[in-house]
Amino acid sequence: MFEQLTQLVQQFGKEAVVKNEAIPNDQNEAVINEASDSIISGLQKIVSEGKLDQLAGLFQNNNTQDNSNPVVQQLTEQLTGNLGQKFGLSNEAASGVATNMIPQVLGSLVNKAKDPNDSSFQVSDLVNAISGGSGQNSGIMDAISKYGGQFGLDQNADGKVDMGDAMDLVTKKSGGFGGLLGKLFGK
Repeated sequence: MFEQLTQLVQQFGKEAVVKNEAIPNDQNEAVINEASDSIISGLQKIVSEGKLDQLAGLFQNNNTQDNSNPVVQQLTEQLTGNLGQKFGLSNEAASGVATNMIPQVLGSLVNKAKDPNDSSFQVSDLVNAISGGSGQNSGIMDAISKYGGQFGLDQNADGKVDMGDAMDLVTKKSGGFGGLLGKLFGK
């Protein structure tokens, strides 16, 4: 997951960082690495603050290009601050990098998660990465359960989305737990 995110940041960093005259060439790689770290730590912070509905909404609505989206705002503000503090970039230069990269990287993550033909990225990878494999997984799954019923994921009609629904998906050969997550996130 971290490697895939870094690749996306490098891809979108060419325009926002490498071709940016406000960033010295010898700092390009460090700025791109900081962007990767800021996105992961920002997503982890969103989970730790219990804002799982915001994160789930990002995947459901694919509104990553909307600067008023709370996830986009929080990650953009965090990256802007980090770039200013760690690299001495002006607020304008740091904000320019963040507002160019964050929506593109998040949009690409969402698209990869929703693409059934792209096995390089799975929603479960994102859940594990941002939760650190901790008990936060259950909180994320609670959010999936909360929103999953609205998207027809309650396979056994018991009023909740849980492992029973995942098992029903497996027996129906719909892609197992990944299929359950895929349905939630639009695959």
